[in-house]
Amino acid sequence: MTDGPRLRGNASADGDTLSSESTEEGSGRVALKKEIGLVSACNIIGSGIFVSPKGVLENASSVGLALIVWIVTGVITAIGALCYAELGVTIPKSGGDYSYVKDIFGGLAGFLRLWIAVLVIYPTNQAVIALTFSNYVLQPLFPSCFPPENGLRLLAAVCLLLLTWVNCSSVRWATRVQDVFTTGKLLALGLIIIMGFVQICKGRLGLFDFDSDL
Repeated sequence: MTDGPRLRGNASADGDTLSSESTEEGSGRVALKKEIGLVSACNIIGSGIFVSPKGVLENASSVGLALIVWIVTGVITAIGALCYAELGVTIPKSGGDYSYVKDIFGGLAGFLRLWIAVLVIYPTNQAVIALTFSNYVLQPLFPSCFPPENGLRLLAAVCLLLLTWVNCSSVRWATRVQDVFTTGKLLALGLIIIMGFVQICKGRLGLFDFDSDL
């Protein structure tokens, strides 16, 4: 006989919910309710796809070799994704790389991996993505020259601050923003692929000759 119904969840100010999980001893602990579904978890496309092709083609010096590089790296990436999927099923804990390294190699290795990610890996990745986004946004405003460096950095900083605020405010809104940007990336990639096939069907194969202007 209990005193009354147990409270299963409390709504927070930003729309996220807190759930109370009971233990065997009867005590409960408060944790964030899971807000990231299967679609949001799978909708992750790196923005580097819009940056890397130019560098790969310039260094490969051949369209065919560039395609081989993309195929090989695609296979390697797929294998890595399958490894992460297996780790996620085997070690179902939040924390990503930190949890995996900590459980497999110990607390010290996990601690070092976490701090390297926080201080080096994630900030540099986000900086590159923000600067790339700023370059694409400002380039149409400066068709005959490169956008000013100060403008690129300012817009990149504003984007980072805005996304940081969204992620700190609500997990639900963060996943929605991610879904919107992922949809935009898919549409952009689809448009690029379709227009490429259209140009090939029209017989415009000049860009396959590396000696031509890229």
